[in-house]
Amino acid sequence: MTISIIVAASENNVIGINNHLPWHLPVDMKYFRDTTIGKPIVMGRKSFDELGKALPGRPNIVITRQKDFTREGIYVVPSLEAGIEKAKTFNTGEIFVTGGGEIFRLALDSDLIDRLYLTRVHATVQGDTCFPQFNPKGWKLVKDEFHDKDERHAHSLTFQVWERERTI
Repeated sequence: MTISIIVAASENNVIGINNHLPWHLPVDMKYFRDTTIGKPIVMGRKSFDELGKALPGRPNIVITRQKDFTREGIYVVPSLEAGIEKAKTFNTGEIFVTGGGEIFRLALDSDLIDRLYLTRVHATVQGDTCFPQFNPKGWKLVKDEFHDKDERHAHSLTFQVWERERTI
């Protein structure tokens, strides 16, 4: 089972401001949907609150310490590890950790992550939530696809996929 992170982060690693994305990039939203469809997504409660509802076409697993937290169309778990275990029960071959900042930090620190789908937004923006500093040592870049800004996208971006180099 491949455990992946999928995230869009600015050049200064900002991923959010006031519990919202700091940009509107339709090509990235399509990439997220196409990449995660049919596969479980694991996220923190604040990230879920920003969405407002479960994303269709994939199991939504929400991490929270709130014992009575329930919403239609989601599975609630108390920890990242519990979220990963729940996601494994769907037997989809890949699981996605989708945020936010604290969940990303826990995932990267845990050594659970096999793959990182990083959309690098080529801008420096203000925000209050950041992706942890990513050290590429021990990772291999397997995709690097640039998209220029245009009338629908205020910023250029690069879709990168990194795979952890595991030693046997």
